[in-house]
Amino acid sequence: MKKTTNHINLIVLLAVLSAVAPIAVDTYIPAIPTMAKEFGVGIDKIELTLSIFLIGFAIGQIFGGVISDNIGRKKSSIIGLVGFAFFSFLIIFSSTTYELWIYRFLEAFFGGFIVVNASAVVRDLFNAKESAKVFALIGSVRSLAPLLAPAIGAFIIHFYSWHAVFIFLTAYAIGVALWVYKDLQETFIYNKINPIESYKIVLRNKKAMQMMFVLALGFSGMFTLIAKSPFIYMEYFGVSSDWFPLYFGVSILALMGMISVNVKLLKKYKPLFLIKTAVGLQIVFALMFVMVSQNAGLYLTLALIASYISVNAFIYGNATALVLENFPKNAGVASALSGVVQFGLGALISTLVVMFHSYSLFPIALSLLFISFSSFMILRLYK
Repeated sequence: MKKTTNHINLIVLLAVLSAVAPIAVDTYIPAIPTMAKEFGVGIDKIELTLSIFLIGFAIGQIFGGVISDNIGRKKSSIIGLVGFAFFSFLIIFSSTTYELWIYRFLEAFFGGFIVVNASAVVRDLFNAKESAKVFALIGSVRSLAPLLAPAIGAFIIHFYSWHAVFIFLTAYAIGVALWVYKDLQETFIYNKINPIESYKIVLRNKKAMQMMFVLALGFSGMFTLIAKSPFIYMEYFGVSSDWFPLYFGVSILALMGMISVNVKLLKKYKPLFLIKTAVGLQIVFALMFVMVSQNAGLYLTLALIASYISVNAFIYGNATALVLENFPKNAGVASALSGVVQFGLGALISTLVVMFHSYSLFPIALSLLFISFSSFMILRLYK
């Protein structure tokens, strides 16, 4: 097993690979109100594409994990990137919301192939303690994606139509595919575990499954806020699309800052302790949000959302490392199943929040409290 030092180029490449989801989602967010007007539908119909994306991303990882464990991390990454680029390009020609939903699903399906490999490569190369640090470093670099992507999307929408957002995503995927082809060394060692048996091994591991759900709930809370951010800032508080990335970016900057704190704290504290601390803080922030949601101003809402999102820095990398340390021979499948739970649960919860859409912040705040309390209950059972 390797140490994290002198692997900066690899960490950056893996961060770019795992950034496919935030790039695909966050570049697109500023275009949602414009697309709703052009398609002649309510904003909730376009917001639904975010949940559809997560469903496609989750299903793609089911197949992507098996493919990764059979043909290798490099080849399956390239297949995913090419497929992602192709369907991103097809979205440009959507004439109805139904076409948009279909192409967005298929785009996400191939995106699922990509993200599986980033986690699997880390598990191939590093031990459990080093993995937690690597995942934290990857998260730090990857956090630039949700920080910059809304600004890129807003810039594109300001000068061009929403179609240009998907031209950008097409170019992004092709560029990363060339980078992977050139620089990513294959880390996979073939084993003869049957794909079905491989999934059974993961599913039977109680500790790993519990931590997967903790990871998924942390992601669900953050994604619920991301999915509802156009409503919160642009509709509820009347922030313009040009200024939206600034308000959105505050939460991402807070997350990046806490990722650095997490890396330092890992020298002294165990990953599980940091996860429990984060969930406890999220319950406090969510409860405060519920209490003030009926009359909270823009800046108080911004502070509570940024605080809630920021402590996810103690959940993502640490929980991922605790899951994957159990599976040295089938990291691709373990990473895939973790992604399925993560994005599947995120899609389900964000869809429910969108379905119960109202001109109020209370349902959003209440959903965050429910999510974090559920995570707390799972952690009480974790041994």
